[in-house]
Amino acid sequence: MYDIYARPVRELRNNYTELAKMTKEHHHIIVTNNGKDETVLMGIDDYNKCREFLFTQYILQELELAGAEADASSTHWLSQTEVFEKFRSKYGYEV
Repeated sequence: MYDIYARPVRELRNNYTELAKMTKEHHHIIVTNNGKDETVLMGIDDYNKCREFLFTQYILQELELAGAEADASSTHWLSQTEVFEKFRSKYGYEV
């Protein structure tokens, strides 16, 4: 689990080196302004993991929606010939 620390915004200017070191050690920092949470600092590796997780969740949700749409009785399926015909008419060349 990540450790989370709260720091006032002035520490970004005054103690950035220390804050950067903390994020490299996988700590997250909530930056406050006038006592209110404003921003979160995290290391780039943690940020990339977070983005990957959120993207994966988005893809899974979209696949679930697509599956439900595919299973719906109102879904009209096109034949391979119809798909290529639509592609040809839209883009003007053979597939």
